[in-house]
Amino acid sequence: MKWLVHIKHKTVLTLLILALSAGSALAHPHILRATDRDEVSKAELLRDLASVQVIFFGELHDQLGHHEAQLSIIRALQMESSPVAIGLEMFRKDSQNALDLWVGGSYPINNFLKDYNENWSMWGKYREIFEFARRQKVKMIGLNIPRELSSKVARNGFAALPARERQALGNVQCVVNPEYADFIRLSMGGHGGHGNKFVNFCEAQLLWDTMMARNLVEFLKANPEFRVIVLAGSGHAWKFGIPRQLLEQMEVSYRVVLPEVDGRLTRNQVVPDVADYLWLDEGMDGWRF
Repeated sequence: MKWLVHIKHKTVLTLLILALSAGSALAHPHILRATDRDEVSKAELLRDLASVQVIFFGELHDQLGHHEAQLSIIRALQMESSPVAIGLEMFRKDSQNALDLWVGGSYPINNFLKDYNENWSMWGKYREIFEFARRQKVKMIGLNIPRELSSKVARNGFAALPARERQALGNVQCVVNPEYADFIRLSMGGHGGHGNKFVNFCEAQLLWDTMMARNLVEFLKANPEFRVIVLAGSGHAWKFGIPRQLLEQMEVSYRVVLPEVDGRLTRNQVVPDVADYLWLDEGMDGWRF
């Protein structure tokens, strides 16, 4: 049965869309549609995002505004009838129990913060999202792999892993288009753009994307009624990253929302091959609905 059958139109989200439509479509935040670079209203954005099963929302990890925008989407879609889950680059799959205890409400924050700090950092930037998920019982999913694994590949390449690990992870090769290659060079600080150093870093990036997509597929197949909002760095959330690997493993509807970042992706650069929407950096009031 197609997942979209689960979508109901007369929901709280519909009421929210109508309310938003009553205001100015061009009020903060400013959001561009990649296909024509026209500005869309909050209502138009939410209506489109509510029609798909997976939403990727990219970020720069240390930018609080990006997390405020992510939470705006989570809040809005959580009011719709289909249950929402939050997929996290910030947590490894093997730390899922800590996330379940946190959302369940019985896990003391000091205990959870130990798990959080073993997985990620910058709690102050992510706190509102995690606290919202706990209050509203929104499921959170750890998508990431152990950091030491991706670091090992970045240093020595995928072929350097033991045979058992390579077999478990599948074949990872640095086969990317020029846009992705340019992104990798940018991620490397503009250095090491050729040779083994480049290939190793490329393989680590693809391994990261492939395994996060695989963990997402596992959740979606077990929980087809859920809509998942994936929070990840823009270099993983863009269409060349996790979404491409996701589509290689299953057929699923999705959208990509990326924040405008000067020097990486701006309103004059965004194209449908990269993202569906660009959330513009228009000041401190531009990141929240």
